[in-house]
Amino acid sequence: MTKAEILKREILSQYKSVRQFAIEMQIPYSTLVTALDRGIEGMAYGTVIKMCDKLNLNPVDFTSLEKGASLGEKILENRVMQYYVKLNKTGRKKILEMMDDYVQLEKYQIKE
Repeated sequence: MTKAEILKREILSQYKSVRQFAIEMQIPYSTLVTALDRGIEGMAYGTVIKMCDKLNLNPVDFTSLEKGASLGEKILENRVMQYYVKLNKTGRKKILEMMDDYVQLEKYQIKE
């Protein structure tokens, strides 16, 4: 399945029509239909990112993101993990200890 096909499937599963999604995204309907028919490679990168964010899709592989997770959060998570995997065993242990300390401080806890 191509990226355009995945996008179209997601659009139709989350919206009544491609037209409704185009209106919501403020993208010309004809532009969106052409991209979905011919492939999204010609679309502006920023537009594809916005569409993926709206549809809760990872813009790299077009897999579904976890419900409630924003694209920015997933990118940050990936960045943290990229740094983490570069550490040796001692470095990883130290980071986990520091994270354990930080999550116990109210100043750094997520407010719900």
